[in-house]
Amino acid sequence: PAVPAVHRIPVRYGGDDGPDLDAVAADLGLRPRDVVDLHIGVEVEVLFLGFAPGFAYLGELSPGLRVPRRATPRVRVPAGSVAVAGSMTAVYPQASPGGWRIIGRADAKLFDPLADPPARLRPGDRVRFERA
Repeated sequence: PAVPAVHRIPVRYGGDDGPDLDAVAADLGLRPRDVVDLHIGVEVEVLFLGFAPGFAYLGELSPGLRVPRRATPRVRVPAGSVAVAGSMTAVYPQASPGGWRIIGRADAKLFDPLADPPARLRPGDRVRFERA
């Protein structure tokens, strides 16, 4: 079996890159920078891949960062969007519909159908987010 890798993913939090950051902070009774601190403060595990090619479900988040999915999913979430929902976080590997709460954006390329393997993140790997 492959040795789990540790991936560092720089994220631009808030603003146009993280349109739900302020609402997530308000829902949790926190400041936006506190939400970011909680998100970067834990190394998460790649639990499984699904939903879309290369979409890695990462967990578990700090209990203080858990929020529900959006009531109405977006028709299009930009590639690289970093989002949270429930006890998990994820980076959308390509543009797609989605209902998770977007708190930032990363430039990391997580899926390339011509690469071997095509998905950069593999179950068991670890991910640490950091401010870009």
